[in-house]
Amino acid sequence: MTEHASRPTPIDAAPGEEQESFLTGSVGYVIGLLLALALTATSFWAAQSGALWRPGVPIGLCVLAVAQMGVHLVFFLHITTAPDNTNNVLALAFGIIIVLLVVVGSIWIMDNLNANMMPMEQVMGMQQ
Repeated sequence: MTEHASRPTPIDAAPGEEQESFLTGSVGYVIGLLLALALTATSFWAAQSGALWRPGVPIGLCVLAVAQMGVHLVFFLHITTAPDNTNNVLALAFGIIIVLLVVVGSIWIMDNLNANMMPMEQVMGMQQ
């Protein structure tokens, strides 16, 4: 057999089998690290410099945060569009849904408690 015939092609590879890619080796980690550092430095620059319009800074930081999450998902967690990553994507989506439920539910409960509690001035006035 030739060397080329012994290596599995992406079609012949089993789910979960490591496939050669520029994202899977140490080069991918270095690229991810450099991108993450660049996005972090850009976030600090956007927050501290006067180059951006002040009301636009939070939006810019949110965009940079989403880009940072994308870099981490692709370069460090290896979440790609490959068929063998379906379980990883589903687990990630489930985790995001759980976090959103906890955060939105907590905010909803705190807002409801705030609306239904007696004002602090009345509470302090009753104790005297």
